[in-house]
Amino acid sequence: MSDTEQKISDALLLKIAKEIAVKFIEVGRLTPATFESSFEKIYHSIKQTVEKP
Repeated sequence: MSDTEQKISDALLLKIAKEIAVKFIEVGRLTPATFESSFEKIYHSIKQTVEKP
């Protein structure tokens, strides 16, 4: 890992995913019925994006 790269912790990834999920709930794009699968997709999408080589 170079000096300019930083590893993002799971806690930070969870916080970011939570904030996105909350925004989706606020605008009606996410419901309690779809929360579990949607949150997993959000989390994994963020994780894949920040861990790209």
